[in-house]
Amino acid sequence: MKPLIALGPALLALLVIPACREAGQTGPWLGDVTVLSNPAGAGSRYPHLASTGQGQVVLSWLQALPQDGFALQHATWAAGAWSAASTVATGQDWFINWADFPSVVPIAGKTWAAHWLQQKPGSVYAYDVSVAISHDAGVNWSEPTSPHDDGTPTEHGFVSLYPVHGTTQAVWLDGRHTSGAHDHSGAVPGAMTLRGATIGADGRRAGVDQEIDARVCDCCQTDVAITSEGPVIVYRDRSAAEVRDVALVRRDGERWSQPVQVHADGWKIDACPVNGPAVDARGQSVAVAWFTAPDVPRVRLALSDDGGRTFAPPVEVASGNVVGRVDVVLLEDGRAIVSWLQSAPGGAEIRAQPFRRQGAAGSAVTIAGASVQRASGFPQMVQAADGLLFAWTDSAGPVHIRTAFARLD
Repeated sequence: MKPLIALGPALLALLVIPACREAGQTGPWLGDVTVLSNPAGAGSRYPHLASTGQGQVVLSWLQALPQDGFALQHATWAAGAWSAASTVATGQDWFINWADFPSVVPIAGKTWAAHWLQQKPGSVYAYDVSVAISHDAGVNWSEPTSPHDDGTPTEHGFVSLYPVHGTTQAVWLDGRHTSGAHDHSGAVPGAMTLRGATIGADGRRAGVDQEIDARVCDCCQTDVAITSEGPVIVYRDRSAAEVRDVALVRRDGERWSQPVQVHADGWKIDACPVNGPAVDARGQSVAVAWFTAPDVPRVRLALSDDGGRTFAPPVEVASGNVVGRVDVVLLEDGRAIVSWLQSAPGGAEIRAQPFRRQGAAGSAVTIAGASVQRASGFPQMVQAADGLLFAWTDSAGPVHIRTAFARLD
């Protein structure tokens, strides 16, 4: 399917893409993909989707400003349409990166949290996390502060924000021990760590930040889901032998569990693949999707029915010409929908497919055309009412964000 380009917002709001299905699987599970007009303008990029839990979804993105710099903006999807855009903050000295992007996340009621990345002097990869809190659903925001105070000119990013008993929690990858080196192409002198902190109602850190894992992969996204027992966090771990498989930690009260390996892929790689895992949860059920390449590139899914303590053997989602950049949604009926980026003639496709523990529960569907280039970022997917919402960066021509909706059958 060719990328959708050069179409005005009014036409996009009416455009319906027939879902492309691959033969050999079970019957239809997703309706036609409808591209939605959205308030992100030309120069928008790197979307993030988060559910309010009340039938609404918050879309956030980076918006290039006419003169210089960027704004972190957001809009709410409800009753089949997007609201107007609102701005959290603007800056001319932010760290802007295709893989390490900001977010706006509903926490509880009208309390929302947002984060972005503030560049520091020293090197390209010297930047801090900035967090702000809103108590009126994104209208007004607190002054930004940082959940860490180590003061080192090193990398701090790949943030996940999430609620615990109405409070805002943050986890991030922290480079305070790396001496400013970066692991895109080789080893660094110290290890990247996974750390977490509580953000108070005033937007400031409450207490101290905690080290959760002392050695993790440097540039892969983290993700979080809330089980009936509390949050679980997934990330790419890193052993002393440079095996970088996906791990999960659980939070029980104020304590973090020891990391659980989701599956022993045995992927040994001497640099970060910049391709993090995704997680979703319902009750005690947890679904984790991830990219790996111990032999050939693969997308895998593993399911747990005990809150992430143990996982069944993984289901093979796709292999071969897969780029990864995954997302996952766990439905009430137990199906886990996985989305991923797949290489295709002339570019790439965003695909989605449902799975159960036994294997595929429907055929793969092409959501939209895309690109394998870094500028296309990481496609997003979230459940909304009786369907799925998708958001991605269209890097063809003037870069801009696309969104689409499809009903679940």
